[in-house]
Parts: sequence; structure tokens; C-alpha cells
Amino acid sequence: MGVKFAKEYKDIIEDLTEAIRDIGMSHEFLEMEAGDWDGLDEEQQRECLTTLADDVFYGLGADPSLQLGTSHIIYDKDNHIIKVVYTDNVIRVVHLI
Repeated sequence: MGVKFAKEYKDIIEDLTEAIRDIGMSHEFLEMEAGDWDGLDEEQQRECLTTLADDVFYGLGADPSLQLGTSHIIYDKDNHIIKVVYTDNVIRVVHLI
């Protein structure tokens, strides 16, 4: 199926990276110990999260609803958005067009 988008891919991934960072406990998604994660500088952490965002984006093409930790990431193809639903029911929207 694939995720359809018209916005620059780089911009989508930047927005999705920030949304994933805000989920918290990022090191767990990457199967890293907290100490290892804390040993990375900010740029290295961002690169890891960007790779994860890229994987999530392509994963949404196969399954429009993914769970990441205690949050849900949903591809809403009718509205051309990706929704990140945090545990406190706050929703962050990543626009695809």
C-alpha cells in the first residue's frame, strides 16, 4: 500500500522524529540501555531517532496503526496525516501534504 505524501520527505521525517522523541524512553525502542543512550551526544541520539522515524514511516505503509511503547502511531490516509497518540491522549499531527 505505502504512505502517500506530497510534502518533502525530509520534512515529514523531521516532524515524525520530533513526535517520536516526545514519546520518551526512546532508548527502549532501540533496544539500548539507558546508560548507553545517555552516552550518546544529542546529534547521535537524533540520528538514531531519525532512523527509527524512517522505519516507522515505512512500517505504516504495511500496517496503518503501530504501537511504539505506550503510544500509538496511526496513518490516516483519508486526511493525509500521521497521528501520534501519547498516553495522556494528546495527539500530535504530522502533515503529509
